[in-house]
Parts: sequence; C-alpha cells; structure tokens
Amino acid sequence: QVQLVESGGGVVQPGGSLRLSCAASGLHFGSFVMMWYRQVPGQERELVARSGAFDHGTNYAEFAKGRFTISRDDAKGTKGTLYLQMNTLKPDDTAVYYCCAEGYFSGIKYWGKGTRVTVSQ
Repeated sequence: QVQLVESGGGVVQPGGSLRLSCAASGLHFGSFVMMWYRQVPGQERELVARSGAFDHGTNYAEFAKGRFTISRDDAKGTKGTLYLQMNTLKPDDTAVYYCCAEGYFSGIKYWGKGTRVTVSQ
C-alpha cells in the first residue's frame, strides 16, 4: 500500500532553514502529483507547494514563494522522495507539515502523518 513518511521537522529560530523529506513507497512515484500541506491547530490545512506528475512543474502558495523550494527524487520502481527546502523561516511558518500524493488518473489522495515545524526564538 502507499506509505508516506515525513521527516526533518524541528525547532528553528526565525531566519533559519529546514529541509523536510517525505519517503514514499507503494506507488509509481513519477506519475503522482506530490504536495506539501501545513496545518495550524484550529485552522484548515493549506497547500504549501505542489510538484506535478510527469512534467514535475511546481507551484507555490504566495507565502512560500521565494523562500520554499519543492523538489523530488524519482527513484526507480515504486519508491521516491519528496523534499521541501524552507529558508528564511518565520514564526508564522510554525505548523505540522504533511506530505500528500495524488494519483494523476484516480485523483485519490494519500497522506503522511506529518512532521512538526516550530519557528521560535
């Protein structure tokens, strides 16, 4: 079955950087739309960045543009890794960050369990 496991979260000071990873297995990674979402308690989950299937074109939320970079390593077979490089972090970036895989043809979404990012002095 599809498994998504995030890592790389932690506590960082404002202005610092973190690199999140999402290890994906059980799917033909290259044919999936891969996304990072984030959620603050009491708020809706919001899209951070998106990497398209096949052409891997990228899109970013306005707050992420110029600071965050999404990338992917399409390993052979049914595994791959998604990354989110986050620079110039702000306290407002504090959230749980989730990896999401969406089947290009099925539209079915799969979610990881999330990794917590805290930006604080």
